[in-house]
Amino acid sequence: MNLGNYNALWLLFAVPVLLIPAYIWCFWQKSKALRTLASSDMLKKINTTVSLKKQIFKAVLLIAAFIFIVIALTEPKWNPQAEKIQRRGRDVCILLDTSRSMLAEDIKPNRLERSKIAIQDLLETLSGDRVAIVTFAGNSTVKCPLTQDYAFVRMVLADISTESTTRGGTMIGDAIRKATEDVFDRQNREYKDIILITDGEDHDSFPVQAAEKAAAEGIRIIAIGLGDEKQGSRIPVTGPNGETTFLKYNGQEIWSKLDADTLRKVVYATEGGKYLSVQPGATLDLGEIYEGLIASAQKRELESTTMIRYDERFQIFLALGLVLIVWEYLTSERRKS
Repeated sequence: MNLGNYNALWLLFAVPVLLIPAYIWCFWQKSKALRTLASSDMLKKINTTVSLKKQIFKAVLLIAAFIFIVIALTEPKWNPQAEKIQRRGRDVCILLDTSRSMLAEDIKPNRLERSKIAIQDLLETLSGDRVAIVTFAGNSTVKCPLTQDYAFVRMVLADISTESTTRGGTMIGDAIRKATEDVFDRQNREYKDIILITDGEDHDSFPVQAAEKAAAEGIRIIAIGLGDEKQGSRIPVTGPNGETTFLKYNGQEIWSKLDADTLRKVVYATEGGKYLSVQPGATLDLGEIYEGLIASAQKRELESTTMIRYDERFQIFLALGLVLIVWEYLTSERRKS
């Protein structure tokens, strides 16, 4: 037998600690009250039909019913059977820009936080795919290798900020090369996708050449550009006293603009690549993008897992508990005349 909820067993301590003492106390109080009303000889004459054995029997029925219900709460199961589960999916690597320009608030609450929320929504949509996260700015870091443990991915994602990379700048090409060389395996030339989330302001990292190399490895790139292409947005900076100013260079405020042309060149370098723009006021729905571009694509066998399945049998003990309760209800405390 296997139990799905061992914590319910603690309730069994209520039998010797609470239920049995409670019944003993009730019987004692009842006997004490009767002795107050009449003498022992008189009680024998006026209380001839009451059966102490039946009263004890009814108490035992209720205690036994409680025990059976507790056993049902432990979710007992038996008859183990081995079942092989084959998982199919694609390998998806998310390249997330964590440069300071991602703090621009033209997309609320800001570009980076909006991206993290969208990735959280994406994890709710994934069905068997392996996912990895690479953060990049002036350098690139694999924050999460390919995994199907989405809870671990959420934990990693929560800690990502503009401090996740140690050097400023935006090196899209380096991030693509990092994913190609350190995240994906080279045994399969298919079933691999990069979701690139950035404002596209690359600093001479040759992203198109990196995309061409990724395409040679069978990797498809889906680029999502955040921000406005024309006006752009200032980058807020919080001072030591909590005041908000805007990032400056040589005394001039920096306006971060979306470099859509670079991102289009990157995706067009890969077969089936797709570029999507998220303008100020628009929403970023990675779940919809996944359903439209990745979920419908071909998938490969990722791994097979053998799981032991048990037959649930809590219904038996629950039914026994209910039968005992009904039995106690129908049982009289009096002797048969």
